[in-house]
Amino acid sequence: MDRPYATAEQYERWFVRDCARCGRRGNFATRWPDGHICRTCQDRALRTHGRCPGCGNDRVLAGRRTEDQAPICTGCAGFFTSLACAECGQEGKLHAGRRCTRCTFTRRVAELLDDGTGRIRPELVPLAELLTSMDNPLTGLSWVSSRHGRSAPAADLLRGLGRGDIELSHDAFHRLQPWRAAAHLRELLMQCGVLPLIDKQILLFERWLIEHLDTITDVEQRRLLRQYTTWHLLPWLRGRADRGPVSSRTRNELGQQVLRVGDFLAGIQEQGLTLARLRQEDLDRWLVTHRPHQRQLLKPFLTWAAHAGHMPRLHVVPHRSGQQSPITQHRRIGLLRKLITDDTGELRARVAAILLLLYAQPLGRILRLTIDDIDTTGPDVLLRLGDPPTPVPEPAAELLLALRDQRTNMRTATNRGARWLFPGRRAGQPLTTRTIAPLIRDLGVPTVPGRLAALHQLVLQAPAPVIAQALGFHHTTTQRHHAAAGGTWNRYTGREG
Repeated sequence: MDRPYATAEQYERWFVRDCARCGRRGNFATRWPDGHICRTCQDRALRTHGRCPGCGNDRVLAGRRTEDQAPICTGCAGFFTSLACAECGQEGKLHAGRRCTRCTFTRRVAELLDDGTGRIRPELVPLAELLTSMDNPLTGLSWVSSRHGRSAPAADLLRGLGRGDIELSHDAFHRLQPWRAAAHLRELLMQCGVLPLIDKQILLFERWLIEHLDTITDVEQRRLLRQYTTWHLLPWLRGRADRGPVSSRTRNELGQQVLRVGDFLAGIQEQGLTLARLRQEDLDRWLVTHRPHQRQLLKPFLTWAAHAGHMPRLHVVPHRSGQQSPITQHRRIGLLRKLITDDTGELRARVAAILLLLYAQPLGRILRLTIDDIDTTGPDVLLRLGDPPTPVPEPAAELLLALRDQRTNMRTATNRGARWLFPGRRAGQPLTTRTIAPLIRDLGVPTVPGRLAALHQLVLQAPAPVIAQALGFHHTTTQRHHAAAGGTWNRYTGREG
């Protein structure tokens, strides 16, 4: 029987060491002049650039000075090998062929987008320039690198685009898998102008709709749903996108409409009915067995089907959902004080919560703010929420400017030139409410009750039309909240019950 290469005790004695910088114990193959270094400390050191205190040259400061552990260049530290890239000469982390991360990533992109002639497919040159110019090329290299012996999904898609196997059209991307990688790549193609710019939520809805219609086996149901979505839902959604960015909530609501219509058509079919022969009592029988929200989701389809002549005009009783109660003014002020003074939470979450509690702005509108909406030309910091811009009081203004100067998600190709105040991880998109809402809740801020408290206080301090214009609300909204804020006292009779 073959003897093992080394026993556990020998392996521990020969290979396992403590990191010379952080003290972590592990199998560290990298040995620098100051000792064996773990991968984390190595990567951190190779990202440290500046003027060396020893020789005064501007280089990578990967070494450590013995007497005070100050970062110094590799020459002063006595490194055994050079860290300069064999292609561009820049110092940094080296990969295969002793090339730096940027040169390695540039070569990889060129290989994937090769059209078979040894050159990048001409239509995809803008995409290659966008990818290779990102501030943090290591992120891009990880995106296209193989893992556990399996090719990265992004690499397969890029290779298909380069060879022409994938058509450069939105319709082609609807059926590509895995869909998340395809959606991200499509957003990059729109950002660099290779594909026409279309709202992200419309594209996600169209993709979901194609997959959902494929699951419907009944020919008549599929035909009606396709007509309804093609001639009613999609035109409405595109018109909504013309007025401003569509939220994921709107897309999900339309998806729920399609699902409820499918349930309704399947239900009446089981009863041996058709839309053309549907009566009010048949519709009422379906409505009473479903929740109020589901009934309202069905109403647009019934209206469309009646106008299109598929069914008689029938009636659905409208439903009003309940309203949450606002927090007290005392609690609102306490939350604002905590958000301003306690710096333990994420800056972006604190600023979003402050804007919510100060100006009653919904999260969707807060996340759509850009750095151009912040006006610092005068003595005061102004924020463009309506017309005219609204003053931001100190010290909230200081936090707002700090967020503007320290925005996250800005080092990759995704949002490198974005103007969003809250840039997201998807190309051309800000953060989603799904991302920011849990962070705000972790700060102890209830979003809807907090907004209601702020809006009630604002409409009591100034006329409702003034608040509506300054903060971007509809005048009927502020009038309604003005009545709600003072309604209790207006109805108070002064008599004990």
